[in-house]
Amino acid sequence: MSIAEIKNKERVINELLRFIRKVLVEPEISEKALEIARKHIGDKNAAVLIAEELSSTTNVKIPLEQSDADRLFLELLIDVVRDEKALY
Repeated sequence: MSIAEIKNKERVINELLRFIRKVLVEPEISEKALEIARKHIGDKNAAVLIAEELSSTTNVKIPLEQSDADRLFLELLIDVVRDEKALY
């Protein structure tokens, strides 16, 4: 593994840690994010729509140029909602 790959993984981990801290301090973000994901799960560009609405309605800001951590969070959010739907 190259130094650049290691640095990138460290950056992603640090970004995810900052986000997790934000959610732990403001737990309502989690429910709001799931609510938004449920609303857009069937849409063609679900991840983009979720990111836009989450950015406009919470203090979680996901830029148009999403980082690896942003994409991981959106994928996880979509997976959680799909798992919820599979249970019903």
